[in-house]
Amino acid sequence: MLVSLKWLADYVDLAGENLEELAEKITRSGIEVDGIEVRSQEMKNVVIGHVVAKDKHPEADKLNICQVDVGGEELSQIVCGAPNVDAGQKVIVAVPGARLPGGFKIKKAKLRGQESHGMICSLQELGIEGKAVPKAFVDGIFVLPQDAVVGADALEYLALHDTVLELGLTPNRADAMSMLGVAYEVAAILGKDVKLPEISYAEGSEKAADFLTLEVEAKDANPYYIAKVIKDVKVGPSPQWLQNRLMAVGVRPHNNVVDVTNYVLMEYGQPLHAFDYDRLGTKKIVVRMASEGEKITTLDDQQRTLAATDLVITNGEVPVAVAGVMGGANSEVSDATTTIVLESAYFTGSFVRQTSKKLGLRSDASARFEKGVDPNRVEAAAERAAQLLAELAGGTVLAGSVVVDELDKTPKKVIVSPDFINERLGMKISLDEMQHILRRLQFPFEVANGLFYIDAPTRRQDIVIQEDIVEEIARMYGYDRIPMTLPEGAHQAGGLSPYQAKRRLVRQTLEGAGLYQAVTYSLTSHEQSQKFALHQAEVTKLLMPMSEERSTLRQSLIPHLIEAASYNVARRVESVALYEVGSVFLDQGADELPTEIEHVAGVVTGLWTDNAWQGEKKPVDFFVVKGIVEALAAKVGVTLSYQQAKMDGLHPGRTANIFLGEEHVGFIGQLHPNEQKRVDLKETYVFELNLESLIDEEQPTISYSQVSRYPAITRDIALVVERTLPAATLESIIRSSGGSLVTAVRLFDLYQGDKMAADKKSIAFSITYQDPERTLTDEEVVKTHEQVVSALAQQANAELRG
Repeated sequence: MLVSLKWLADYVDLAGENLEELAEKITRSGIEVDGIEVRSQEMKNVVIGHVVAKDKHPEADKLNICQVDVGGEELSQIVCGAPNVDAGQKVIVAVPGARLPGGFKIKKAKLRGQESHGMICSLQELGIEGKAVPKAFVDGIFVLPQDAVVGADALEYLALHDTVLELGLTPNRADAMSMLGVAYEVAAILGKDVKLPEISYAEGSEKAADFLTLEVEAKDANPYYIAKVIKDVKVGPSPQWLQNRLMAVGVRPHNNVVDVTNYVLMEYGQPLHAFDYDRLGTKKIVVRMASEGEKITTLDDQQRTLAATDLVITNGEVPVAVAGVMGGANSEVSDATTTIVLESAYFTGSFVRQTSKKLGLRSDASARFEKGVDPNRVEAAAERAAQLLAELAGGTVLAGSVVVDELDKTPKKVIVSPDFINERLGMKISLDEMQHILRRLQFPFEVANGLFYIDAPTRRQDIVIQEDIVEEIARMYGYDRIPMTLPEGAHQAGGLSPYQAKRRLVRQTLEGAGLYQAVTYSLTSHEQSQKFALHQAEVTKLLMPMSEERSTLRQSLIPHLIEAASYNVARRVESVALYEVGSVFLDQGADELPTEIEHVAGVVTGLWTDNAWQGEKKPVDFFVVKGIVEALAAKVGVTLSYQQAKMDGLHPGRTANIFLGEEHVGFIGQLHPNEQKRVDLKETYVFELNLESLIDEEQPTISYSQVSRYPAITRDIALVVERTLPAATLESIIRSSGGSLVTAVRLFDLYQGDKMAADKKSIAFSITYQDPERTLTDEEVVKTHEQVVSALAQQANAELRG
């Protein structure tokens, strides 16, 4: 919201106020001032001139040589390239020595051999945004009315000796989307009164009701509608003061009728619309819901297709406006218009918001209706516009208005106690101070039985409950005056929960292993959402996704980590090691929120070891990544087991499921060669674990045993077994059959080759025998070792390799 202080001064006395201090006070009261623009920007020596003569430049087709009267004894010759410059015009002239925005200085110069003593200016060259410049002058100089005085200060004539505040409004402060709303706010801050516009005009002898009938069918969407009829209107340019005010707040002037409706919109915050009475085609206005598929061409010359949920203004037959959003081209005011119907209405915000969003059409009017307008300003705004149309367009306002009114305009009653206010604020504001603040805010109230009975003004639609009054008292009293105090009551030192501590340990472990943390989107495409999922579930789609690529909640962290690895490799980072701790989402069926489970996942590609000095390079392989997973398990105090597995997208011979006891908690494997080719990666390994299962697992009691003082005996054993038999099964048989004497089992060799059958493999273990209480004899070790060999033969069909 842009606020011209020259305009604001019409409603509240700003004499003697420092503008920067006023902006600071407004910000401290709760409405942030995002910017302060001094419109004159130190401009000087800019005057009103009169173009006496214009001739073509002899050396340039697009330049003209103008003789301009700027109030001096002699005419000034100015070379001008504007396409619309002409003799007889009153124009804006920057004379030699002038300064324009951006520090641009005007000097005498020669253009193509012709002297030029100054510059004829456009409004943009004076710092006015192009969107606020009248369309007729967007691409050329601004032509002033003929009553402009030659030689006078052009900046004063254009009201540029002004300061504009840009307010950053929160959605609840719709009241400050008007000059009067800001005036009430500033008056409350300064402790001054608000001066409302005085409205008076002479009505014609004819009655509006004789020219127009009104019917509202959709009263829930439009409970209040006022129509006034103004005859004998002369459409033309607005007076300069009105154009100046509109341009100051970023609104483009059009003609006196449209400008009046825009002026009152900015003044009262009440949107208005003017229809050409003769182009309506009937003598009636009917407000109804649109028919499905009904069409209307709006003022922006776009044909819109309406739905049954859209509210429209019709002539009883066809739509002539989309209610609260934009008027229709078929009833637009033109230069030939002589009679207008002026609409002022209260449209329910939810209907306007829905239509505006569906049509992709947002206007100043819809923005205000969506947030809620003041029901008690609907009539006042119509009367104010009628007054200005009578003054500025020569119109005759017909007696009375055509009205449908079923809107409750009673102020909301809020009851609150001073003790409640002080308790919420942690302060001790006196009763007198609270009453003084409420008077400054112009909130009517009574005090009875120790309570405030407050009538919240209808201009403040955000005042509904007790806490709203608490906020108003606090911001007017001054947030900076709220004392700083320590919290009372029992205190407890902060710290991490056990889960948080272990999650931090997981991150430290992975980073210590050389992986970098990645943070990727929780949203993915439908095709990627179930890829690499540890547990399959139905997909969870968003109702309103930002794009197809971000339309579905993920069920695995791996796809986005692969994308991140591919992104880095494509940028010449040849070795990538990433991990992520994040949530996956499993659908629970209709009307249920998805289950959110925290996982940890990683992706590693390229070289794991690259020591240039030693000439050592080691590419990443399955066992490197398995070692990372085992180190992670050891840190959180759990023991994992592995089973060979097949999984879509992973290498069929280099993939394993991970188990915690009987629970399937993750997987590890190499990307399938086809998948690696698709994302342009070399040999790449991934893992993903259910982090919650790992961390929530009950930890075993830590125990210890003394280091034996007696020697250990080691025996190596090489076995020929079925190729599909896991080494973990053999290790389990060795430990169980060897009993307490087997203290360690270490796998040290695996052979699968030409000297071995295709369905067999050779696997070798080193077995350590030891007794903590005595020295073992050879006979005892041989006997136990034979038990182990026998058990392996019986339970695993294992043969000793010769």
